[in-house]
Amino acid sequence: MDYVVDLRRGSPTYGRHVMAELSRENGKVLFVPVGFGHAFITLEPGTEISYKVSDYYDPACNGGILWNCPEIGIDWPLAGPATISEKDQELPSLRDFASPFEYDGDPLELVTVA
Repeated sequence: MDYVVDLRRGSPTYGRHVMAELSRENGKVLFVPVGFGHAFITLEPGTEISYKVSDYYDPACNGGILWNCPEIGIDWPLAGPATISEKDQELPSLRDFASPFEYDGDPLELVTVA
């Protein structure tokens, strides 16, 4: 299950999220543009995740929002306790996140390619 959160300051959908189920069976992919956060949960053991990104990794640009942020309200389909990295456990809530992204006029929409 993949989740995309609008993190663009001034957006009418700031803090809202959309969800898409991606699997080998449905063959869907998800494009996450700049200004949106991305989170996922694997539902099957041994799941492999592949990313295509627009630039090289830069630790100075590494940031995020707390995975269980109540302001975003993702209803995670957990079958037990979540395994969260130490780094991700220390991320801020949406309320405390200083977004570097501006709203560009495009609304938050879920568009998957089949």
